[in-house]
Amino acid sequence: MGEVKLVGTWVSPYTYRIKWALKLKGIAFDYIEEDLCNKSALLLQYNPIHKKVPVFFHGGKPICESMVIIEYIEEIWPHNPLLPTDPYERAMLRFWITYAEDKGPSMWMVGEGQHKAEQNSLEMLKIIEEKALGDKKFFGGDNISMLDIVLGLGHWLGGEKLLEAHKLHRLHVWLKNFKQVPVIKEDLPDLDAMLAYLRRQRETSPATH
Repeated sequence: MGEVKLVGTWVSPYTYRIKWALKLKGIAFDYIEEDLCNKSALLLQYNPIHKKVPVFFHGGKPICESMVIIEYIEEIWPHNPLLPTDPYERAMLRFWITYAEDKGPSMWMVGEGQHKAEQNSLEMLKIIEEKALGDKKFFGGDNISMLDIVLGLGHWLGGEKLLEAHKLHRLHVWLKNFKQVPVIKEDLPDLDAMLAYLRRQRETSPATH
């Protein structure tokens, strides 16, 4: 099927989306760690628009943007599916992915709009818990789906502690279950190490105005 490579960075949840999708499907790949403070010629050449990771290569052809990459992976390797086979269920899962992707960026806002962003994010999580997860183990039922992978970034946002603090009990249990799946558990960044790394990056980066 052609050589598979992934350019990413260990602190990026979007990089892990691709790693998880590939590992859940049993696809072997080469991983290239990128230093975003000193971007490589490879990254600048193959993602000249955004200059960000992840960049996915299949048979020498580059693909950017995590959700575009995951959809491509699902099409090329349909075994161990990340989307339901029923067209309606597949459409509904994509609806919730779009909803989470649209609302998710507000979690990262800081400054004057931070409180409102946090409230919007909390409301999104409550709706996701009630309408999309319900009483299921995973959003895909007994198996991890594309939506589980998308919402796996909850690990970066404080994980179970954040969900439990806001009484999101079903999402709290879901995230614990998600992180216990072997291919997920073996490939999660240590949050303390990640935060320490990000603090060092902020301290050493030149001030911008």
